[in-house]
This record gives sequence, structure tokens and C-alpha cells, in this order.
Amino acid sequence: MSEGSGTLGPTVRLRRQWLLAAVCAAVGVVLGWDALREFDMAIARQWVLPTTAVLGFELWFLTRHLDRNRTAEGRLCETLGPANAVTLVRGGLYAAVAGFVFVPPTPAVAWLPGVCYGVGAALDWIDGRIATTIGRVTRLGATLDHAFDTLGFLVAPLVGVVWGRLPVWYLALSFARYVFKAARAGRRHRGRPVYDLPESRARRPLAAGQMAFITLALLPVLPAPTVHVAATLALVPSLAVFARDYLVVSGRLRTDGSP
Repeated sequence: MSEGSGTLGPTVRLRRQWLLAAVCAAVGVVLGWDALREFDMAIARQWVLPTTAVLGFELWFLTRHLDRNRTAEGRLCETLGPANAVTLVRGGLYAAVAGFVFVPPTPAVAWLPGVCYGVGAALDWIDGRIATTIGRVTRLGATLDHAFDTLGFLVAPLVGVVWGRLPVWYLALSFARYVFKAARAGRRHRGRPVYDLPESRARRPLAAGQMAFITLALLPVLPAPTVHVAATLALVPSLAVFARDYLVVSGRLRTDGSP
């Protein structure tokens, strides 16, 4: 079956690549469990269940959106491609971070959540560059990128709060995107107008800044009280952007790109 089969669903080859991704995820869990077991069997057990649950969600999300593995012109791509592979690795790293939510912050594992999240955040910059360079920008790639960004902003701050590295109110960032999407969906459900968001010069840099800050917060390099103060200052501009975006989609705030 050719890549030009634009009206067909995911090909057999594409589904086989999903299966390969699932096998790689399972191998990653086994290797992670085995490595943590060398430190403490209890830590390995506490880590493996949430990690497996998040990976299961990611694999379900991938199979649900496989048919979006198309170019902007609608051409179906029969392979996930290197850019999506990098994005899936990023998702695996975020799942590994989620595993530490039930693990006590002992010196043996204190660096692992920050390192895993930091590498995943760095890959966020790389996957998009790969897709652009090789001409394989797909709707699936954009969907995965957005979903894994949101997931990372949920699990990493949650671990930070549980470990005492971040204040509990920083979780407002974790839920802001979900609240925004729910509010927008609520307007559609009630038949109210929903306007498109224009391009923003602030949105992406703010997200990158939050990723860098979360990485620093999770790493045991600064005292927790200092991180808590910085978290409050870092949180304000991102929440302000979410509030502004809702005002735009609800028509309460007009921009040059709005109708």
C-alpha cells in the first residue's frame, strides 16, 4: 500500500510500528525496574505501577490518533518517522518521571526525575526540528507534541509537590490547560461562539521557560524555599497567558488575528 492512500486508515506497517513502540515501552519499564531494584526493591515496586499506567495511556492515545499520521495535504504516511519516534521517547521519559510520585525522595534517586524530565524537555526542541528538516511534519506529530507537553506539565510538577520541591499552588499550571480546554468545549456545547487563537510570540517561549524551571526545581541543586519563591514568580505569566487566551476564544478580547 502506498503512502498516497489518503482516504484509507492506518496501514498494516503503521500498526506494526505501534506494536514496536509498545514492545519498546515494555522493555523500558523492565530495564527501569531492574535498575531501581539495585537500589531498593521497594522503590522499584513503587515506581513501576504509575509508570506502566502512564505508558499505557500514551500507547492508547497513539493508537487512537494513528490515522492523523498525515501531511498537511492529507497524504497518509505509512511510517511514524524519526520525529515521532523522538516524541515517543519523550513520552516515555515523562512516564518515568510519573513513576516517582509514590517514591520517597531518597538520595539514591533524588536526581532521576529532574534528569528524565530535562532530557524530555530537550527532545521537545529536537523532534520539531527533525520533522521540519526531513519534510515530515504530520498532524499526528503535532497532536502527540501537544499531548505530551501537557502530560509533562502534569506529572513533573506533581512529583515536585509530593517531594516538597514545588509549592502546591504550582499545580495550577498543571491543570490550567485542561481547564482552558474544558471551558472552550463548554462554550461550544452551549452553542456560544468560539474564536480561533492567533499566533502568539509569548506562548512557546513561556512554555520552554516553564520546562527549564521545572527541570531546575526537580534537581536537588537549590534549597526548596528558594524554589518555592521562584515558582510563584514563574507561575504568574503563564496563568496570565491562559486567561488571555480564554478571553480571546470567548470573544471578550479582540486581537489583530481574531474575527
